Amino acid sequence: MASATASAAASAADPDGIIAIDDRGLILCCNTAAAELFDRPAQQLIGQPFGFPLVPEPPTRIELLRTGGTPVAVDMLLTATTPGDMRLHIATLRDITRRRRAEEGLRAALEHQQVIVGVAAHELHGPLFKLRTMVNTLRTPGSVLSGKQRDEAIDRIGDTTVVLESLLRKLLLATRIDVGAASFAQIVPLHAFLLERLRELGEKAERVHLDCPERLAVLADPGELAAMVDDYLDNAFAHGLPPVEVCATGQNGWIELRVCDRGPGVPETFVPHLFQRFSRPPHHPPGVGGAGLGLWIVAAFAEANGGRAWHEPNPGGGSCFCLRLTRAAI
Repeated sequence: MASATASAAASAADPDGIIAIDDRGLILCCNTAAAELFDRPAQQLIGQPFGFPLVPEPPTRIELLRTGGTPVAVDMLLTATTPGDMRLHIATLRDITRRRRAEEGLRAALEHQQVIVGVAAHELHGPLFKLRTMVNTLRTPGSVLSGKQRDEAIDRIGDTTVVLESLLRKLLLATRIDVGAASFAQIVPLHAFLLERLRELGEKAERVHLDCPERLAVLADPGELAAMVDDYLDNAFAHGLPPVEVCATGQNGWIELRVCDRGPGVPETFVPHLFQRFSRPPHHPPGVGGAGLGLWIVAAFAEANGGRAWHEPNPGGGSCFCLRLTRAAI
């Protein structure tokens, strides 16, 4: 009778773990959720010491050690009841491990956002100051500028605007990665796609050699693929030297895309940090923009599309930045 009464108390319809304990501190019975929390069958728990003081009090946060030593964060509420002539203690256990992980994930995301805001403020300051100075010069009444000087100032304004657009695009992409936005893979004919990316380079495209079979296709999110290719090309022109070679090959269900330059290459000590967030070479060239986000974005998008990104030295001098993505049939 006592056992049946305890079972009724412990089997209340609740997703929380419910344990009934007698005055000696021994477990009389528990529901399935409690057994799962301890990662032990209910039969093994029955008759064992509960292990916590049987003092009714407000919810208390404890850690249970599951089989194998894995900790589980739990909120425990202890109450007392007297069904019939038997005094029972009822422990209600609520698993908050997932909630804690969610809170930690949110905290990390907020920290990333704060860093991004700080980087944006720092990186935007220089280009915006240049823009304001050049615009004020052009607008100053009586300013004596030759036609050539005015054209050069306008060109610098245009170049600075491109730098700002690139930085803002990367900051937005970094935010998208942080919030876990989904990738939407499509079949992308690679030759036509790369020609379109090269057209976006304007005159720089004349210094790029493209080698890609016309019937090669990749399975990837087109927007993310564009961001990866564009960053590799921007990186080749910012840190390398022409000619820039873009080569795509298909093999064993994969496509491999390589963007190679003939520049000074990457210092060996910096190679392990290339694809880390906010990572820039120790001797960052003056006047070269960038917040150290581009290659980190490439690596994140490559992984999101089922592939990977890496760097290799160019045998002829310089660097090769590589992508491996799923090959698609067309």
